[in-house]
Amino acid sequence: MNLLFITADQWRGECLSSLGHPNVKTPNLDALASDGVLFKRHYAQAAPCSPSRTSLHSGMYLHNHRVCTNGTPFDARHTNWALEVGKAGYAPYLFGYTDTALDPRGIDQRDPRLKHYSEPMRGIATDTVYRNEFPQNWAKHLREHGYPLPDFQYDVYGATAPGTQWEDGGDAPLPSIIKSEHHTTHFMVDLCMNWIGQQSVPWITHLSLFHPHPPFVAPQPYNSMYDPDSLTDCTRLSRLDEDAAQHPWLAHQLTKEKFRAPSNPETIKRLKASYFGLMSAVDDALGRLFKRLKALGKWDDTLIIFTSDHGEQMGDHWLMGKSGYFDASYHIPLIIRDPRPVADGARGTTVDRFSENVDIMPTLLDWLGLAPPTQCDGHSLMPFIHHGAAPDNWRNEVHWEYDFREVLNPKVEQVLGINQHQCALNVIRDENYKYVHFTALPPLFFDLRDDPNEFHNRAQDPKYQKLVLEYAQKLISWRMNHDDRALTETYLSERGPMTRCVEVRG
Repeated sequence: MNLLFITADQWRGECLSSLGHPNVKTPNLDALASDGVLFKRHYAQAAPCSPSRTSLHSGMYLHNHRVCTNGTPFDARHTNWALEVGKAGYAPYLFGYTDTALDPRGIDQRDPRLKHYSEPMRGIATDTVYRNEFPQNWAKHLREHGYPLPDFQYDVYGATAPGTQWEDGGDAPLPSIIKSEHHTTHFMVDLCMNWIGQQSVPWITHLSLFHPHPPFVAPQPYNSMYDPDSLTDCTRLSRLDEDAAQHPWLAHQLTKEKFRAPSNPETIKRLKASYFGLMSAVDDALGRLFKRLKALGKWDDTLIIFTSDHGEQMGDHWLMGKSGYFDASYHIPLIIRDPRPVADGARGTTVDRFSENVDIMPTLLDWLGLAPPTQCDGHSLMPFIHHGAAPDNWRNEVHWEYDFREVLNPKVEQVLGINQHQCALNVIRDENYKYVHFTALPPLFFDLRDDPNEFHNRAQDPKYQKLVLEYAQKLISWRMNHDDRALTETYLSERGPMTRCVEVRG
């Protein structure tokens, strides 16, 4: 049996046509969902990429793995799913990136791998070498097809063909200078397909696609697939300062150009159309990959997992990118297709219970018949995939964390009057309520039943004080329940080290 683990970067959870999205068309992912299981309430555990992907690859919450920001090293004492499957004799292979920075301890400080955070995680092989967050094999491919590359290669992602931009009177958002057949999505999927075709023994591969990550510039014909004028408005108050008044952290975040939505609403429409176009480009490329698996006779012996690392604000609450506490940054898609007959009864079902990215590592290990290591905070999703039902004591809420420290820049600390280790928030969110706890700033509480868009902070409302206390206590219990277990399940006795592993739910 084989395993194909796919991530698309920065994909909002509702952006699947199988979930009834009014605009995005994803026929190939819809077909995968109809032959597998779609998890409707799936959430990432952190943002941005490095913290989130570390949770995805290690099965650990941020407060245990402590990868706080892009570039924070992943402590080498922890394992990951690639190392675990390697112990079972598999040789996992990567197409793309993992954004898991190496632990610098014990490594020569002159080692070039310590100058960026795009090295692959330990235990996985790859030929996708990155420099300045840009894949060098794709750079070579572009040069071979006559594309000039800028000195800072990453800039090619945002380079558009000549013409008039849509909000200035153009017919559609300007396309990428890169043709669709040479684009990074097409290129990585081709590499993956060719590699799979060469395998003669059971294989495991992780296909980590860059898009729909910004810059939001889609190649033709995807740049004109969605009419910007037909897209829904952003979820936000009428003025930026009204949203900013919700919390000191949000007010500060909205002062940063990188995270503040453009003031021109037409620009937002164009960016959104391009964002959706990049999604459709990914969907088409995955359709080619799925067709290839079927042609190779591998479709019915390959587990397929599709998810993302985090979402995208896309103008909601006047924010761009991924950060903070709003659902748009953390709600992401998850589709899992198990080809075995044992999963036939649940095919085409949609799971309405909460699931988290920390569940992915235990799930793929469970499918391979391997036990998850003690460090894992998540739980296998196989009961949903095989029986269409949650196991006993399944969680009724989701959790995520956001660490907003800037290690080399203390400005946020100076503005908010806190120190580096207080630049953090934790979230507990269930079907009805959402509580956001800041280490040293005021909390937030949202009643999602009548305020699903998270506009009204009820933390100081006397009518909600009992609920605020209840959810603060739930958050404390969750943190205590999931403290780093390390060697706590091991006891040195007269018979030597004895271990009793306990599966923790909630």
